[in-house]
Amino acid sequence: MVTKLQKTNSTKSSHTQLSGSVKDSAQQIWQAGLGAFTRAQAEGSKAFESLVKEGVSIQRKTQAVAEERISEATNKMSSMATDITSKASGQWDKLENIFEERVAKALNKLGVPSAKDVNDLIARIDDLNRAVQKLSAKAPAPKAPASKTTVQAVAPKAKVAAKAPAKKAKSVG
Repeated sequence: MVTKLQKTNSTKSSHTQLSGSVKDSAQQIWQAGLGAFTRAQAEGSKAFESLVKEGVSIQRKTQAVAEERISEATNKMSSMATDITSKASGQWDKLENIFEERVAKALNKLGVPSAKDVNDLIARIDDLNRAVQKLSAKAPAPKAPASKTTVQAVAPKAKVAAKAPAKKAKSVG
């Protein structure tokens, strides 16, 4: 029985040693946690400030890249819009020319004078007006105002006088 008592005593002492070492380990872990907490409090504000600085730096870089991409996309879209606009205006110009040509042909077939014809007539009228003004400037001005009957009587004589020299010129030549 003595042997049995020694075994029980040795198991009791090993249990006591084991519980003591667990207790010591737990206390060391607790103390390490308290030390880490104290250090985190002391250095935490510094770490927080450095993290904020890094965050600001990354945000600025990200914004710069995003703005660059946006400007690239905007430039591409504006160049595409310019290309499409120029192509569309070219097509409208072609369509307008075709329409104008067809309308001009139809009006010409109906005998309606074109704008060029009207401009030519206006130029001829202007030339004739200038010639009439030159001739009227060379003619002597009447001294007394003529009455209506005098103007009417003179007008047929002027026509006859103008026709007569023309006939003489034909018969002579």
